[in-house]
Amino acid sequence: MTAADRPTGPRGTSAPATPAQPSFRGPVDSSRVPRYAGPATFARLPRIDEVGGAADVAVVGVPFDSGVSYRPGARFGGNAIREASRLLRPYNPAQDASPFALAQVADAGDIAVNPFDINEAVETVEAAADGILGTGARMMTLGGDHTIALPLLRAAARRHGPVALLHFDAHLDTWDTYFGAEYTHGTPFRRAVEEGVLDTSALSHVGIRGPLYGRKDLDDDEKMGFGIVTSADVMRRGVDEVTQQLRERVGDRPLYISVDIDVLDPAHAPGTGTPEAGGLTSRELLEILRGLAGCHLVSADLVEVAPAYDHAEITSVAASHTAYELTTIMARQIAAGRETQG
Repeated sequence: MTAADRPTGPRGTSAPATPAQPSFRGPVDSSRVPRYAGPATFARLPRIDEVGGAADVAVVGVPFDSGVSYRPGARFGGNAIREASRLLRPYNPAQDASPFALAQVADAGDIAVNPFDINEAVETVEAAADGILGTGARMMTLGGDHTIALPLLRAAARRHGPVALLHFDAHLDTWDTYFGAEYTHGTPFRRAVEEGVLDTSALSHVGIRGPLYGRKDLDDDEKMGFGIVTSADVMRRGVDEVTQQLRERVGDRPLYISVDIDVLDPAHAPGTGTPEAGGLTSRELLEILRGLAGCHLVSADLVEVAPAYDHAEITSVAASHTAYELTTIMARQIAAGRETQG
């Protein structure tokens, strides 16, 4: 680790600014404050109020799981990910980048939503996301259940126009209703297509597997414009080929990535509400995400971490690394844009 990679104070500041490289407040220095001490912000980064109330990338929690159809508990996922992220370090060798020195990344806390009214919760998340994106920040959202993807996509599309979507999940999440309810964790992407917030020429699921209700599930999904890369496809074709396919599908469009942690096999992510056998390994997921570096990633979410079922924090650790890779992609792109403008 170089001096530029290591924060200089207990609360974390980056190396001195130069004309080519501005200075950003980074994580707490683990050589001076033990990892297990202090508040659990994501990656021990500063709170957003500690950086003037604005950031290039805002890490935001949404403690909401009223849209689940099986096991609850994802409302505690964001804080579990934050706790696991204490072990993250400021230099990412897989992407050869120090993301927290390239852009101001800060923890913006949680969006407090009504756990008893899904419609109100969706509206609250959308309004909060509008406010954050309106500052020019990108969002790395920690759920919560997958219901929250819809309001986040609405906000992203309001800023960027219809966005490309890469959806990492065991499940399609393009079903119509559950018990007559339109807003659930199994319906967000059907609603997003219906509302026109997605670019239907650039949609793909990754990691799909397991039983469905019928062939119509796949037919409906195809009509909406989704391509499907199953977990078996990743195993047979390999990460590099799959990643190239995804890059070609999204091109240079504004891209939103949504990761349901159950895309991973239960061996790698037992702490989730609807586990399915035969999933990706954490290594495969991380390598695919790293291969998407350079794509126009405007925001991302990571959902369905349910720590009550997560022995030894396996799921939370995998989730923290997933969020770290996504944050690194955004920070690198922000820095590249700054250099181009400069």
